[in-house]
Amino acid sequence: MHRIEPADLDLRPFHLLDREWALLVGGGARPNPMTVSWGGLGTLWRKPVATVYVRPTRHTWELLNEHPEFTLNVLPPELKPALDLCGSRSGRDTDKWLAAGLRPEPSTAVSVPRVAGAILSLECRVLATLDFDPARFLDAGIAALYPAQDYHRLFFGEVLAAWRADAAGRRT
Repeated sequence: MHRIEPADLDLRPFHLLDREWALLVGGGARPNPMTVSWGGLGTLWRKPVATVYVRPTRHTWELLNEHPEFTLNVLPPELKPALDLCGSRSGRDTDKWLAAGLRPEPSTAVSVPRVAGAILSLECRVLATLDFDPARFLDAGIAALYPAQDYHRLFFGEVLAAWRADAAGRRT
């Protein structure tokens, strides 16, 4: 892995999370990896920002609120089973690092670890949060995605460091 300026990342943003997914790692004392497929990357407040969406029913929601830092990690195709596992089990009662065969790797700008073997890792500090308000949904079909009314919280993270695998020509 080598460090890269966030502005120099060459990404397909609609493909990245929707098709490849990523591991969001949050938490201070016991960091937890959680699979995400919703999010965004861009510029906000003149800063490079990664936005992630987490439901209050998720263990990672508590961790992000207690420790406002996270890493966002894109894994290579051979680690897809780890994404499946981390998206189907709770970190409240499972050590997902161990169960998925993943290893944490120290970050340089935040205290939350990156995922060893990732092809892209973003180290982020939460700048702000925003809760979805169903009264503001303009598309009536959106409410149907929340039968338990567990509306997501958006976590806006300033990208403090970006890491890219050395594989030439790899475009995520």
